[in-house]
Amino acid sequence: MAARREAGAATAATTGTSTSASTSAPTTAAAVVAAAAAAPTTTAAAAAAAAAAAGLDSPVKQVQIDGLVVLKIIKHFQEEGQGNEVVQGVLLGLVVDDRLEITNCFPFPQHTEEDADFDEVQYQMEMMRSLRHVNIDHLHVGWYQSTYYGSFVSRALLDSQFSYQHAIEESVVLIYDPIKTAQGSLSLKAYRLTPKLMEVCKEKDFTPEGIKKALITSENMFEEVPITIKNSHLVNVLLWELEEKSSVSEKQELLNLASGNHLEKNLQLLMDRVDEMSQDIIKYNTYMRNVSKQQQQKQQYLHRRQLENTQRQTRGETPLPEEDSSKLFKPPQPPPRLETLLVAGQINAYCQQIKEFTSQSMGKLFMAEALQGHNS
Repeated sequence: MAARREAGAATAATTGTSTSASTSAPTTAAAVVAAAAAAPTTTAAAAAAAAAAAGLDSPVKQVQIDGLVVLKIIKHFQEEGQGNEVVQGVLLGLVVDDRLEITNCFPFPQHTEEDADFDEVQYQMEMMRSLRHVNIDHLHVGWYQSTYYGSFVSRALLDSQFSYQHAIEESVVLIYDPIKTAQGSLSLKAYRLTPKLMEVCKEKDFTPEGIKKALITSENMFEEVPITIKNSHLVNVLLWELEEKSSVSEKQELLNLASGNHLEKNLQLLMDRVDEMSQDIIKYNTYMRNVSKQQQQKQQYLHRRQLENTQRQTRGETPLPEEDSSKLFKPPQPPPRLETLLVAGQINAYCQQIKEFTSQSMGKLFMAEALQGHNS
């Protein structure tokens, strides 16, 4: 199965592009897996074979991430992320039963147009070789991406994850939200495409009929996989020591009652998506009016043709031959349904974020009121 993962990663690379400042498919690294990782580690191969023998319907039911991987992702954004710029990288690890263990990662290099001689594939190939030479897990298990106020549901992410998940069945995408993390709560979530959406993407049937037949809604496009962060005992001891050395003023920032800017930005992004949804609704209503109008024209044409044939028969003339009405009245092109579902999914994500943020803010307000009453 590990060999299939490496061979499939090369297939996923056919839709990959560079990751400078966009959310394009980060599948270039998948190409170097097959080129650099000539032989998988024994542990990873045994774990993958065990998962295949189990015949699991959902290959991944839990994601276990090393604390070092989380720190690398955060460090990557702090070094290269600016404003709403997206940073992306490769996730490495192995599969144990139905648990995906992410043990290492490295970022996609960012370069400008001036770096014309930079070979991104060669860089990632060298990274994979170096990791294998020092006996570090080098199997490709997915990718990670930062997000700006939770704006990650897009066609680019859908295409990227489909390419990965189609080639590497256990692949996940980690979404890191630095804005929410700065508020005092680590925001790191793992997503996979649902089996229904995978089937639709394989058939490339994104018509309204195809999506309706597959029973796909904005709620069942992505499935969130539970995340567990695991640290070694030495790392836990270090964290305890750092917590004892931290100042009290830094801890008090978690109880900051000021939440206007964060909530205002989320509501603004939500209103933008609602405007997009309203535009899609207008397009769909226009399409339905055109369909109804064409049906009326078709019925009128058939009625006139029937009356004309009746008159010709009464005059003893040969009736006109029947014509294919579908050629005369071509149905209008329906508006794309997938983009509307993605907008609805992003609206749902914004609503969930606002719900979580407001509940935490209300908790802080009640806590502050209790503290003030106790001090008075």
